[in-house]
This record gives sequence, C-alpha cells and structure tokens, in this order.
Amino acid sequence: MKHRSLLAISAAVALPAATLPAAGQNAGTPPEELYVVGQRLEETTPQALAQFGNRLDTFTAAEIELGGFDDLAQGLQFHVPALYVAPKSGPFDYMSCSLQGSRCEDVLWLVDGVRTNNRLYNTTAPLDTIPAHQIERVEVLYGGQSIFYGTQAVSGVVNIVTKSFSREPTGSVGLGLDEYDGTHLTGDYRFTAGDHQLALYASKDESDGFQPFPDEDYQPSATDRERGYDVLAVGVKYAYDLSDDSRLTLLYQRTDNELDNLLPYRVAARNNARVEDWITAKWDYAAGDNVDLYVKAYWHDWDTKWDDIRNDLDANGAMTGTRTAEFLDTFWGFEDYGITALAEIRSGGAADFAVGYDYQRFWGNDEVWLITDKTETAQALYAQVRSSDSVLDKSDVAFGVRYNTTSGNADATVWTLSGRHAVTSELYVRGQVGTSFRLPDAEELYLRDCCEVGNPNLDPEESENLEVAIGGSADVAAGLDWELIAFRREIDNLIDIDFDNPAFPDGIFANFDQTVEFDGWEVFANLAINGSVSLMLDYASNEARFEGTSLQLQNVPETVAKAGVTYAHPGSRFELNFALVDVGNVAQNVSGGLGRNEYGNYTVAEAGAAFYLDTQRRHRIGVRLENVFDEEYTTGLGRGFRDVDGSSYLFRYRGAPQSMHAAYTYTF
Repeated sequence: MKHRSLLAISAAVALPAATLPAAGQNAGTPPEELYVVGQRLEETTPQALAQFGNRLDTFTAAEIELGGFDDLAQGLQFHVPALYVAPKSGPFDYMSCSLQGSRCEDVLWLVDGVRTNNRLYNTTAPLDTIPAHQIERVEVLYGGQSIFYGTQAVSGVVNIVTKSFSREPTGSVGLGLDEYDGTHLTGDYRFTAGDHQLALYASKDESDGFQPFPDEDYQPSATDRERGYDVLAVGVKYAYDLSDDSRLTLLYQRTDNELDNLLPYRVAARNNARVEDWITAKWDYAAGDNVDLYVKAYWHDWDTKWDDIRNDLDANGAMTGTRTAEFLDTFWGFEDYGITALAEIRSGGAADFAVGYDYQRFWGNDEVWLITDKTETAQALYAQVRSSDSVLDKSDVAFGVRYNTTSGNADATVWTLSGRHAVTSELYVRGQVGTSFRLPDAEELYLRDCCEVGNPNLDPEESENLEVAIGGSADVAAGLDWELIAFRREIDNLIDIDFDNPAFPDGIFANFDQTVEFDGWEVFANLAINGSVSLMLDYASNEARFEGTSLQLQNVPETVAKAGVTYAHPGSRFELNFALVDVGNVAQNVSGGLGRNEYGNYTVAEAGAAFYLDTQRRHRIGVRLENVFDEEYTTGLGRGFRDVDGSSYLFRYRGAPQSMHAAYTYTF
C-alpha cells in the first residue's frame, strides 16, 4: 500500500507541471497583494491586550501551508512556543495539551471568538474536527485571560480565525495525498462587491490512517488496526457595510466527520460520527472617533453518534466469530448559544475604558457515559480601565474585573492587572497578575449511574496567576527578538473525585482544599539571519505539583523545547521549513492497579518545502516529510484487558510515524 501511494503522489504533482509556463517568464514578479478587510473591535482585542502587557503569538496560514499540515493540532505541536500538544494517534484525533505547564482543561479554545471547548468534558480539547485549510491565523494569548474570555482561560486562550474577507477577488483549489491512502481536497473563494463581502471555503480530508499501537500491545481480538478519519468542512462568511460606521457580519460553518477511536483489544469497529455547526451574527458600530462597539449572537451545536462493536470471546479467550454492539448510534453532544457585547471608549483623558456583557446558555447529554440531560445558563459583566498615551509616555497599564454568575452555585469574581514599559527603544518589561476561574463541566455536575457521580453543588475552581517578562530587540544579523519569561499559578477549590464519602462508595465529584502550584520559566528568541532566512528557538521548563508533594501533575511535561528554521523570499520560487519539538518527561496515572507510569522524552522533527512552477506563484507544489527521523514515541497511555484471562495491562499510543505528504495548489 505504501508504494502504491507514493506512485500516486508522484503522478499528482507531475501532471500539472506539464501544462505550466516555462520557468523564467516574468522572473521576480510578486504575487498579487491580498487586502484583508473586516478588522473591527473583536478582531483587534488580542492586539490591544498585547499592548497592555499580555503575550500574544500568531501562527499564520502561510506557516500552516509551508508546513504542509492538514490537521491544526500537528501545526500547533511544532510551531507555537510553550504549547505542548500531543495528538493521540495522528491527525484529527483527541490530544493532550499544556500551555506553560498547565492542565489541558486550563486552556480555552475559540473559533472566530466563539467558545468551542467541549461542554461535557473540559479535558477534551476540541481540535479533532478542525482542518488546517480553513484557517487564516491562530492567535495565542498567554496567562490568565478570564476578564474578556471567561471560564477556562486560566493559562491562556487559543483563538482559531477562519478565512477572512478580501477586497480583491481571490481563491484557491488544492489536492493533497499521503502515504496512508490519504486524500486532501481544499478550496476557497473571496471577493468584495460594493458594500458586500463574501468568503467561501471547504475541505475534505480522509485517510485509512496508521497503526495506533505498537505490535506488542495488541491482543489477537483487536481486528481493526488502522485508525482512519473522514472530515468534511464547509464555511461561508458574509459582511455588509450598512454605512461607513456600521457593519453586519454572518458566519455559518459545518463539519461532518467520522473518526476512529480504537483500542488494542477486542475492537471490531469503534468510532465517533460527529456533526458540528457554528452560526454567528455580529453587528459592529463606530460612534464617532471615540467609541467602538459590537454585539454578537452565536450558536454552536456538537452532535455525535458513538459506535463500539466488540469481537466476542469464548471462555478460553479465543474469538468466536461473532460480534456484539456495545453501543450503536448512541448519542452524546451539547448545544451552546448566547450573546456577547463589548464597547471600547476612548475618553481623550487619562484613561480609556472597555465594558462588556456575556450571556451563555448550554445544554448537554451523554447516553454513553450517562450524563443527565441538563441546561445551564451563565452571565457576566466585565470592564477594563486602560491608561492613555497622554498620561504614560512609555508605559501602558490596564486593570480589569469580571463578575460571572450561573444558574447553579458557580459564581466567580476575577481581576487582572497588566502592563508594559519601554525601558529603551530596544528593551521592555511586561507582566500581568490576577485571578481566573474554571466552571465545572457537565460530567463533574451531572454524571450518573455508572461509577463516580456528579455534584450539582460544585463551586468553580479559582486560580491566581503571575507572569513577568523582559524582552527586546537587537541589531544582530537582520534582527533579533527575544524574551525571558517567568510564570506562576495556583489553583484552589480543585475539582476531583472524593472516594471517602460513605454515601457514595464509588466516588463523587467534590471541591478539595488542596492547592496545585505551577511554576516555570521560558526563553524565546527569533533571529532573522537575512531577508529570507529566520530561526526560532523556545525552551520552557514547567513544574506542576500539588502543594507539599514532589510528583509532577499527570500529562504535564517537565520541559518543552521547539526550534525551527524557515527560508522564504517573495522573489523566490522555493520555500523551506524545518521544525522540531523536544518533549521532556511526562507521567500518567493508569487505572486497574497499573499506577503511575512515565513516557515522553522524545524529539520529533518535520520538514516542509514548496516550489512554485510559475513566476506569478499561482501553481504550487508542496511536500512534507512527517517525523523526519522516524522517531518511535508515545503520546499517551491506557489500560487494556488480556484475551486469555481479562487481566489488566498497560498499552501505549503511538505518535505519527515517518510518512511523505505532497500537495498541488492553484491560486487565482
């Protein structure tokens, strides 16, 4: 199968070349400039927060394309500083994550500003159904961000921005193939007609996938041994300028997916069939030169049908040839909708202001893990005061507060103070201090009838956070940007399972008095060697422990290092990227008496290259070598059951092995 796929890749990239203009025509002609429109208050909020001392990193569509990524999680894995991402079994799968040493549930994920975290399970990061092709950029805000973004923004926010509008008509179509019989189709088109803007995009990714577990971890009863996926995504954005000061923007996006979720024992078929919809409607308004505001309504629906079909075993552990459907088309999902409003007021005096309101209503139900069908509401008022340039010439300072209330008992008030000071034109200091919160998820509130039970009287987790940094630029080569960062967080009211309550012998979720402490530091540097070559280096050291203990929190790596070198020049027809990530020690507690086990300690590299077949840079061939050194590494652990006696054993999830990807894209 591998050789057949490689031949198909070669044919796909060679056929278009036969019909293209010869090299050398119109040499040095740059591509047509793309004018992006629609940067209103919501879109510029991350940049405003960065001005007042918050750290912002942006992962662009150009970086995604050069890296050859079909799946967003793999792009983040290599390119975003201090963000640990470990896709369980390759593209479009669940993943472990940690931002500056956090737990995965302490990271808030957004799509075009709309919360997309799993409402049922805070620990389930939502990237398994988000293709990379639809993305304009990814914005990562570090540190506590609960003032503007609410629950779960404890260690940071990742906002995935889909394709933007363009003043000039532009579009692209593409075809990609990979070694695992994978096919990747993409297309987008954007244009402006008078006061109307439209952006359309779609993608289709499917693959048989690779073997997700080592050979030695399989039981004979596991007959499905390739983890495949089939992901269809479509989206449309529309904007209408009601006047020079007023704009209406609409978004509809849908993904339709089938994702294998295999085990190394007894599985004949096991997958999620998921449909996910986003709808947003936003009105932006500029009231003169001093007031900007927007009002945005959204609806996010996440519906999954779960299949789990097992091979039957006889008393000796041999397969009988029959199968049992433990679950078939069994529903689990949630619905999340609400409205948010924000106004920014420039007073012309010593301070400027931002004032906002959030209303959220969410419903969830799980017939697999038995979470009660419930609806919750949450409301919040928040405000921020910002210093103006007329008061502090070289400094920017902001203070914000948010009050959050829910239909249950989970109310919270949080605050943040942040600032940035330019010591010289080439040196600055910045930092933030404040509090954040995480509301309990549906599992923690309403789980029933299976093992541990939910507790509707839970309080939110509360956290204190501190981040300080010194950074700057230097006249080294073509320019050096650098930053040294130290961070600390403490989480109280920790939500976990209490097994000591005699009324609930199987356990009940409860708030604990234990404090989790997160301490770490990071060093980041980006060097422009010349106008075409750049080098990025980042190293983060993380300590995450319960107060008074010496063991690292599970699934939080002790260190994460990333490096990358990129060659890209507007006048060149060739581009190149090489990136690697080094992950330190990671531990995980596994049930069934298997205890605490360690994994991690691996280095994985990726290489991407592009060649433009014409000087107008419209015809592009891209290649990607995944896992350059064919590193065998583990991304997570699990508990399996032996066929012969049903006893427990430890199994490992394999990281993506070495494979070749190739794609052809035509831009018009």
